[in-house]
Amino acid sequence: MSGIKQHIGSIALVVKDYDEAIEFYTKKLSFELVEDTDLGEGKRWVLITPPLSNGTHILLAQATEPEQLSAVGNQAGGRVWLFLHTNDFWRDHESMLANGVIFNEQPRNEPYGTVAVFEDLYGNKWDLIEPK
Repeated sequence: MSGIKQHIGSIALVVKDYDEAIEFYTKKLSFELVEDTDLGEGKRWVLITPPLSNGTHILLAQATEPEQLSAVGNQAGGRVWLFLHTNDFWRDHESMLANGVIFNEQPRNEPYGTVAVFEDLYGNKWDLIEPK
């Protein structure tokens, strides 16, 4: 398989509302809004990314059907779903707390780094991690 180069470009996150999700991620987590393109009929192509990210984006996908709405806030069945790596855990933890982000636990030191579970605006669980 020499010569093959791939990477994950975007991960879809089902949300109730584009604008409230943009507000949460850009104001409370300091993510950047990469693109917000109107596709017509209420659909938008909305990409966000953490500051100075390596190129992986989150595609905010507004739920439009009952099955999609049931996935909002539970995309991983109650498990941690996304892992936000940082170069300064305490800086980001304090900033997120000051912005009203809910953490499910106190920060802890693990063999792989400093970590704490937090929730996004819909209840999806994330790890904030500063790897060792």
